[in-house]
Amino acid sequence: MRSPLLARLVRLLAGLVLFGAAEGFMITAGVGVGPWTVFAQGVSRLTGAGVGWLTVVIGFAVLLLWIPLRQRPGVGTVLNVLVVGTVIEAVVDLVPAPHALAVRVPLFAVGLVLLAVASGIYLGAGLGAGPRDGLMTGLHARVGLPIWSARALVELSVLAVGWVLGGNVGVGTVAFALGVGPLVGFFLPRLAPRRPAVPVPAPVASRACPSSS
Repeated sequence: MRSPLLARLVRLLAGLVLFGAAEGFMITAGVGVGPWTVFAQGVSRLTGAGVGWLTVVIGFAVLLLWIPLRQRPGVGTVLNVLVVGTVIEAVVDLVPAPHALAVRVPLFAVGLVLLAVASGIYLGAGLGAGPRDGLMTGLHARVGLPIWSARALVELSVLAVGWVLGGNVGVGTVAFALGVGPLVGFFLPRLAPRRPAVPVPAPVASRACPSSS
């Protein structure tokens, strides 16, 4: 049985806000970020626009790529684009960037773990994939690329472009690449809502038909 829609929406929004905050912490830490954020940072250096606002724009641009792949966005997909980027922009504006490496590294670590927790929360709502995840599954379904291959192709491409444009590639980028999958894999099953067990009726013993005299 599915959770009521209102509860799922609250769960979705809470997860997306935490996800955006996590991304903002990792950006503020300044030791490297994930591929899509590297790309947003590179475009930010080129245009002068905020990283968070560019995350929104890039998210909608990725949704346009869903059209030829025949992917259908859900309400969670659209809210993902709008909420995550907005929260990133707020965190980057409000949280001062630390100078000491002894503060920056723990801040990045907190952001990475929080991102995994947030992923477990919002994915458990089941209201639609994020724009980037939908792109991967669309490439898998329509082009025939394995999921891991589609993800590697897309993320390495945006990472390369973002790095050329001046995005922050560093040890945090490597930590993100190696750590985000296992961390999400750890938290997702623990944060997914549990469905109530459906009682299985006891088997009814068959009765032998009485023989007719």
